Amino acid sequence: MIRRAAIALLAAAACPAVWSLAPPAALSAALPGARLQGSGRMRVFGLQVYDIRLWAGATEVTATDWARVPLALEIEYARALDGRKIAERSLAEMRRQAEIDAATGERWLAEMSTLFPDVHAGDRLAGVQHPGEGASFFFNERPRGEVRDAEFARLFFGIWLSRRTSEPALREALLGPAPRAR
Repeated sequence: MIRRAAIALLAAAACPAVWSLAPPAALSAALPGARLQGSGRMRVFGLQVYDIRLWAGATEVTATDWARVPLALEIEYARALDGRKIAERSLAEMRRQAEIDAATGERWLAEMSTLFPDVHAGDRLAGVQHPGEGASFFFNERPRGEVRDAEFARLFFGIWLSRRTSEPALREALLGPAPRAR
């Protein structure tokens, strides 16, 4: 009996309590009814880079409709990274999903370079998707600005949520497992 209780307690401690976290105040204001839908950890060569959380609004975010519903992604960094490098990597990941002409790519890179500061362990960068309009960004709960371009928003959030993501396991951690074909 005690052994079962100990095993149950260990199992409960090992499972993340993804639904129990309250959204940061800035995300609550930008995404009414925000609730945590999923979370994951990004590692490169075994080193933790960041933790990411998907916040859903009134509508659950699914693998098929994520580009059409309001949502937020919040990244908490585990290490220092250069803001310009974050912007460059973001653009490279966006290009995995769609052809982006040179002028648009340069414009988006300039906007992201302004929006994404250098980060240190514990810093949080969050983006809110406004379907059909664009995206707004926050750094450590403070507004950083917005990009009023629906295609930018679709491709940016697609870095993590698109079927063409370079990190399918992270996508599944955020959205949940994809429905199986019958």
